[in-house]
Formats: sequence, C-alpha cells, structure tokens
Amino acid sequence: MRRYKFTIAGNRYSVEIKSLEENIAEIEVNGTSYQVELGQEIKTPQTPKLVRYTPPAPSKAPQPLNTPGVSILKAPLPGTIIAMNVEPGSEVRPDKPVLVLEAMKMENNIFAEKAGIVKTVRVAVGDTVMQGDILLEIE
Repeated sequence: MRRYKFTIAGNRYSVEIKSLEENIAEIEVNGTSYQVELGQEIKTPQTPKLVRYTPPAPSKAPQPLNTPGVSILKAPLPGTIIAMNVEPGSEVRPDKPVLVLEAMKMENNIFAEKAGIVKTVRVAVGDTVMQGDILLEIE
C-alpha cells in the first residue's frame, strides 16, 4: 500500500502499510509483520479567539477632567517618579519634559499638554504612581 522510511535515534526503519481496515492496520517494519490497532485521532485544541470587549455607551456625557484654564497631567502608565523638572510656579512648555517616569525598566519623559504655569505638584521623586494618577496641574 504505502512505504515509508524513518530514522529514529540513528536507527533506520523501513515501514510498509499492507492493509488498513477500520481501526486495524497490518504493517511490516524491517521485514517483520505487525498488526496494529489504531486509537482515536488526537485533536489539537484550537487557539481561542480573543474578542475585544466594548463597554456600553454611557447614558450621559462624561464631565470634562480639565476645568477651564487648568490642565491636569496624569500618569500614562504605572511606574516610579525618578526626576522632577518643575515645581509650583514653574513655567512649562509642551516641548520640555516636566518629569521622568521609570516604567518597566525604561525611562519615560512626561511632557505637558499645553504651555502654562504649574499650579500644584502632587508627586515627588521616588513616588510610585498608577496609570491615571494625577501628577500635576497646569494653569
């Protein structure tokens, strides 16, 4: 019927499938005949499909986080504050980092969203912050 050549652990095998009826196979390995009962096919599980959860739309419009004239700077990811470049009363610009946040062994410069004056600083060097924590307020 079919002939195969295998090498297993350096040993060569010549296998011939003589007949196959239902779950019984008659095979010959290197000239020796065997009758083999075949088990059920082992099915490999399929990779689960990931479905993105979309929360239902809120019934009313959310309140803005920034009050008029005040901008709130939040932590973009969890980490530790390793450097502060501003203090209350400092002038900030969007192109200059206001602090450095270490997250996942990487130093991340955090920039202000708009130019202004720092109203309050809510963190200090060495503080651990979570994503979304308020770092400072800019007027």
